[in-house]
Amino acid sequence: MSGHLLHGKPVTDEQIQAWADEAEAGYDLSRLPRPRRGRPPVGDGPGSVVPVRLDAATIAALTSKAEAEGITTRSDAIRAAIREWTRVA
Repeated sequence: MSGHLLHGKPVTDEQIQAWADEAEAGYDLSRLPRPRRGRPPVGDGPGSVVPVRLDAATIAALTSKAEAEGITTRSDAIRAAIREWTRVA
C-alpha cells in the first residue's frame, strides 16, 4: 500500500498500476477538457477577496461540518454557510 490518499481514501498499489496502464495505453486528447485560464468562477461575476479571522474553535467546527457534508475546501464551506445565512442561491 502506498500511503497516499485521494479524496481521503487510501490509494492502493493496484489502483496506481491501473492508472499507469491507462496512461501507457495513451489518451484520446480530443476527449480531455479544454484548459481554462485562472480560477473557476464562484458566482455570477468576478469574485472579491474578503479576509476574515476565525478562532481555532470556529475553524474546527467549520471543518467538522464541512467534512460531514462532503465539502472539500474551507472556502467552499464558508461560501455555503454565507449563502445559507443570507439565503442567496
